[in-house]
Amino acid sequence: MATIGRNDLCFCGSGKKFKKCCLGLRVTAPAKPAIPSVKNEVEKIQGSAAAKKAAVLALGVFVLFSTTGGDAWLLEVTDMDAIQVAQDGEKLPVQIEENPETIEINWTHKFDIKNKKFILTSYKDKSEEIREEYPAHTILSTVKKIRSRIPRELISTIHLDSETESQAQAV
Repeated sequence: MATIGRNDLCFCGSGKKFKKCCLGLRVTAPAKPAIPSVKNEVEKIQGSAAAKKAAVLALGVFVLFSTTGGDAWLLEVTDMDAIQVAQDGEKLPVQIEENPETIEINWTHKFDIKNKKFILTSYKDKSEEIREEYPAHTILSTVKKIRSRIPRELISTIHLDSETESQAQAV
């Protein structure tokens, strides 16, 4: 167990010294915060889909969203990959292999956003679906925010369709 000195910064994150903050309140330091997990976030978005609640979450290069219709998807913004994780409020099985160095997901679709419409292309048979009821504008805004955090020198190494790239910059 780690010991905290009176003059050390408090472990609660307040920025104050321990003696002026939590000295009399807690005896031991809290457990380390959990590292965000794609699996955990998928479970959360599946819960939102089961409750038929619309939500959009960002985690690193991933966007997760659910709709009031009970659908939920996991998106990866660098290669524009997608996999459905819930349909009509029911969880779908998703195989995610995750460790501190890598995350492996068996993507089933490519996604794109054109003319305010969410477009999916299946890897299996190249069929294309347009999901007009999906929150295309919010997803595009979230993709733009994620891309803005990527250093400029890495932008050229990321595969994005040029039309989607220009739309992400325009929003």
